[in-house]
Amino acid sequence: MSNSSSITEFLLLAFADTRELQLLHFGLFLDIYLAAFLGNGLILTAVACDHHLHTPMYFFLLNLALLDLGCISTTLPKAMANALWDARAISYPGCVAQVFLFAFLVGAEYCLPTIMSYDCYVAICKPLHYGSLVGSRACAQMAAAAWGSGFLNAVLHTATTFSLPLCQGNAVDQFFCEIPQILKLSCSDAYLREVGALVFSVSLLFGSFVFIVLSYVQIFRAVLRIPSEQGRHKAFSTCLPDLAVVSLFVSTAIFAYLKPPSISSSSLDLVVSFLYSVVPPAVNPLIYSMRNQELKNALIKTVFIHAS
Repeated sequence: MSNSSSITEFLLLAFADTRELQLLHFGLFLDIYLAAFLGNGLILTAVACDHHLHTPMYFFLLNLALLDLGCISTTLPKAMANALWDARAISYPGCVAQVFLFAFLVGAEYCLPTIMSYDCYVAICKPLHYGSLVGSRACAQMAAAAWGSGFLNAVLHTATTFSLPLCQGNAVDQFFCEIPQILKLSCSDAYLREVGALVFSVSLLFGSFVFIVLSYVQIFRAVLRIPSEQGRHKAFSTCLPDLAVVSLFVSTAIFAYLKPPSISSSSLDLVVSFLYSVVPPAVNPLIYSMRNQELKNALIKTVFIHAS
C-alpha cells in the first residue's frame, strides 16, 4: 500500500492462533471489562446518590470513574469482538475514532489525579483556605480544564498521526490502534512531527507527575505532624490511592511511548499497553475504596438499596 489514502482498514494484533485460546482471551477480557464496569458504575452511583459524598474529592472521583469507563470501553470491546469472531480488522474510520477517543480520555484522566493531589494538598496543608481555593466553582473549572485538555490532546495527536503517509502495510502490532504502532507504518521522516508531539505530551505528563510528587511531599510532612494517629491514618488513606494510581499509569505510559526501539518486542509492547490502558480502569475502584471507609459505607449502602 503506497499511502494512507489506499488503506481502508487496519489489522490488529491476534492474541492467539487456536480457537480455544481465542475464546480464553475473550473470557478474560470480558471478566476484566465487567469488573471495571461494575466497580466504576458503583462509584458513580454512590457518589451521585449519597449526599455525604458531595465534596470536591468525590466530585473528581466521579469524573475519574466516568473517564475510566470510557477508556476501557474504547479498547476492550473491539478486542473482545475480534477474539470471539476470529477477526483482526478494524475500519480506517474506526481506528481514527479509537485513537481520538483514547487520547481524549487518557489525557483527561491523567489531569484528574493532578487536580486531586492539589485538592488533597489544600485540604491538609491549607485547611483554613479550603473553601475559597476549592469551592464548587473552582471544582467545575478544574474538571472542565481536565476534559478540555484531553480534547486538545486528542485533536493534536489524531490529526498529526493520520496526516502521515503510510506505506509499511496496515498491520498494527497491538490489540487496539495505538499511536506508536501506527507510526511504525509511516514511510517518511514526516513521522517526526508526531514523535515531537508525543515528546511534548510526555514532557507535560512528567511535569505533572513532578507536581504531584512535590505536593505529596508537602502532604506527608504535614500529616506526620498530626498528633492524632486516627487523623494521620485518615489523611494517608485519602491521599495514598492517588499516588498509587498515578505511579502505575505514568511509569507504563512513559515506557510505552518513549522506550528505545532496541528493547521493543510484540510481547513487551502488549504487556506495557495492557498495563496503562486496561489495568488502571479496572483497579482504580478497588484502590480508591479499599482504604476509604466513607466510600466503602456508601458503596455498601448503594448495593443494599439496589438489592432490596
